[in-house]
Amino acid sequence: MVNEKLRFRLRLALWVITGLVVIAVLVAGVFYIQRGAHLELKGRILKVRTLATDENSSVAIIDFRITNVADYPWVVRSVNVSITDADGFLVEGSTVADSDVTRLFDYFPLLGQKYNDSLIIRTRVPPRQTLDRMIGARFEIPENKLAHRKDLVIRIEEVDGAASEIREGGAH
Repeated sequence: MVNEKLRFRLRLALWVITGLVVIAVLVAGVFYIQRGAHLELKGRILKVRTLATDENSSVAIIDFRITNVADYPWVVRSVNVSITDADGFLVEGSTVADSDVTRLFDYFPLLGQKYNDSLIIRTRVPPRQTLDRMIGARFEIPENKLAHRKDLVIRIEEVDGAASEIREGGAH
């Protein structure tokens, strides 16, 4: 009798474990199938150039690389740039129009050459593709504070509401 109870419990435990394994495999399969459905941009900042426009404001020209890891296109709704200054304060930048960025490169050869196109509204990042882009942002802080920032963040929003942030690695 004790032997039959033990045998019954072992069979029951085997069926429960088998059921849990089947459920785990099904859940893993669903996650595997849906892996490209999550809209997200991965990226990194390649180069940041700063320029003083007057004694209390400055401009940052940021070159970066983004990769759309989803199976669907990413259409840009907005781009925002912010920094954390050396004192730990968050400073929001105002994005600069592409035509004005081109003029900055024309008027200030110290900036070097313009390597990439600007990331503008309605830019389409195809699925599983990588793009090199740039953005200009004006900050109401002196160039010295901008150059000695703790962090720089580019926030890119998609037309359907998704958003991704690219942070500067090893900021000053």
